Amino acid sequence: MTPDISVEIAGLSFKNPILTASGTCGYGEELADIFDLSQLGGIVTKTITMKPRDGHPSPRTAEASSGMLNAIGLANVGVDKFIEEKLTYLEKFDTRVVVNVAGTCTSDYVNLCARLNDHPRADMVELNFSCPNVDVGMEIATDAKLAEETVSKVKKVFSRPVIAKLSPNVTSIADIAVACENGGADAVSLINTLVGMAVDINTFRPRLTNNTGGLSGPAIKPVALACVFKVYKAVKIPIIGIGGISNYSDVIEFFLCGASAVQIGTTLFVEPDAPVKIVKELKKYLSKNKIESIRELTGKVRIYK
Repeated sequence: MTPDISVEIAGLSFKNPILTASGTCGYGEELADIFDLSQLGGIVTKTITMKPRDGHPSPRTAEASSGMLNAIGLANVGVDKFIEEKLTYLEKFDTRVVVNVAGTCTSDYVNLCARLNDHPRADMVELNFSCPNVDVGMEIATDAKLAEETVSKVKKVFSRPVIAKLSPNVTSIADIAVACENGGADAVSLINTLVGMAVDINTFRPRLTNNTGGLSGPAIKPVALACVFKVYKAVKIPIIGIGGISNYSDVIEFFLCGASAVQIGTTLFVEPDAPVKIVKELKKYLSKNKIESIRELTGKVRIYK
């Protein structure tokens, strides 16, 4: 038996459930030097804004226990250069392209997605409602009504599937997910990073110029699993799991908790070809356990009553 590791999200087929996480592989060029991007289920680009951004000054990354802190500040080339150069570059790969977008208000998201709607290579957009490293824009991540309104307006200008990326730094991530679903989101992705901090005891200064940053990596996996588990019980749309995924068993855990696909992030800095290895190991796991399709695992965790 050859197991089926293809998945479907919002009517789009993916050859496998492994996507990259936004901000961890730029626009794809970095990883393309290591393996053929066509082996990925999809690539999620680094966040795009209307205008280019320099982001925060260095240092903007710091090592943490079982993970890393970052406060990049959404540095990017801006939507015009992105469409002209980066999307054109990605056209040669046989993989789904998900464009992560961010703004300071609802109209920014609408204008960005309207621009991207003209380019068919943007298979999906991922609305970054949840970056903890900028001063503005986070209110959408924490305000269910505003999240619903923003998704609804984006859906009117972007004709392909829309993903809402959610923050764990809220009282109830399930409530925000439901609001996004009500606004017409085709899927949700979770979680983004947790707010964290590190301090240099010799200089007494924070290790990031932004003072705080986003914690990612294995340290946040238990939080991410719990969030996926909660949201799966609250919505009917697909969930893309993110947070501390390093190997195939992590992927299986996310599927059991309710994910239909996953994004690999921080692990890429340590093991850039991890997605290729994970795909192979997933096939072995499914064959060994006589599971015909990875889709059979979604939401199948056996909870205690």
